Amino acid sequence: MRAIVLLLVFLFGLAAPASADDVAAAQSVIRAQEQAFSRGDAAAAYSHAAPEIKQLFPQADVFLQMVQQAYPPIHRHKSFEFGEARAAQGRIAQRVHIVDADGQAWEAMYTLEQQPDGSLKITGCSLLKAGQAV
Repeated sequence: MRAIVLLLVFLFGLAAPASADDVAAAQSVIRAQEQAFSRGDAAAAYSHAAPEIKQLFPQADVFLQMVQQAYPPIHRHKSFEFGEARAAQGRIAQRVHIVDADGQAWEAMYTLEQQPDGSLKITGCSLLKAGQAV
């Protein structure tokens, strides 16, 4: 619950729609990680995680195992479509509409942050069944 409240505070802080370049960059990172998951490529998926995530999951295989267990719709799905994005001060929030392997609809909210080297890394992902109250 705390994570959801923090995500909402973060999102309300991102009041401006993201620029087309910001959206394209964020979607490219998210898509690359999604494709790495589909190939079972833990190292490639892990490469898109922000340093804070890597501190929590210090090895690529541990990270992949966490995603498999905690985020099965992200790990394996039938569809993965981008929705609205918001950006401010080097941070981006990108909504993704997912249909899992069983046909259930989900909403994911990815957060990304620009790193000192200029790259974007995924700082988190919240996942709710479509239509579920926050």
